[in-house]
Amino acid sequence: MLELRPCCECCGIDLPPESTDARICSFECTFCASCAEKLGKCPNCGGELLARPRRPAAKLAANPASTERIYNPEGCR
Repeated sequence: MLELRPCCECCGIDLPPESTDARICSFECTFCASCAEKLGKCPNCGGELLARPRRPAAKLAANPASTERIYNPEGCR
């Protein structure tokens, strides 16, 4: 199950579970659309960044999004 991480690893902007702005790689590294466009690929693994699926609100109660914030702006340069 996807973690649905709560923020962009580069700029730290919030990316709630319902966000259409979230992009992820196959390892679930998470970025906002703006940073993903600038990066072109995941700076951690080199994988492609695709739109993160949204979990239906009714399913979030039993399957909540992650609260662990991963912020690493140095890795995005």
